[in-house]
Amino acid sequence: MIKLTGLSKQYGKTFVVRDASALFPKGEVTSVIGPNGAGKSTLLSMASRLTGSDAGEVLIGDKLLAQWDTRELARHLAVLRQSNSINMRFTIRELVSFGRFPHTQGRLNDNDHEIIDNALEHLGITDFQHRYLDELSGGQRQMAFIAMVVAQDTDYVFLDEPLNNLDIKHSVEIMHTLRDLAHKLNKAVVIVIHDINFASCYSDRIVAMKQGEVVKEGTVAEVVCKEVMESIYEIPFEIQEIGNQRICLYYNS
Repeated sequence: MIKLTGLSKQYGKTFVVRDASALFPKGEVTSVIGPNGAGKSTLLSMASRLTGSDAGEVLIGDKLLAQWDTRELARHLAVLRQSNSINMRFTIRELVSFGRFPHTQGRLNDNDHEIIDNALEHLGITDFQHRYLDELSGGQRQMAFIAMVVAQDTDYVFLDEPLNNLDIKHSVEIMHTLRDLAHKLNKAVVIVIHDINFASCYSDRIVAMKQGEVVKEGTVAEVVCKEVMESIYEIPFEIQEIGNQRICLYYNS
């Protein structure tokens, strides 16, 4: 489990995140939701040591984040940022292979190649694994980056808006894959996501943020309710139960 306690980050006098606490259990998908500027990406960046915090602490397993060796941390925590750019020309398979670097330092063995093959298959990109990234659509590139994170094979997986550039079909496939990583492989999968209904249907837990603060944290039933949603997004909401899922209907009155 990852436990965040009292995390804060400010620039000048402005708090981007203020006194935020949350739990990211293994075996579950946790979605971080909230409007633009709520501090979602900054929270994940502090939890993964990509950004320093001004206050608070992060506990990964039984060890504080500051105590983790960088190479060891990369073998336990994989991060996919919101914006990914590669200046060199790589094929999909070459990119996905980078996910094994924390484990092998570039010396791939048969087991590594099997893990890479499985990641490509999970994301449905095996058939064009030898194509170059600059030959792909935005959605295909996003699938390749997610496959790289899957190939890293860590206990904890952070993804910042992984559904960027994906159509509905591929978004559903990605969410199925992430849920399988959590439920079948006992990983803690944490995603920043804007689509509330994807969060509701595929998450075990939700962390709802607004103006840098965690407004509500808990199960889908505890967070996806009219009162919480309206307080976060400041528009009318209706919550309907469809197929045992909570679906948000939102509109301007």
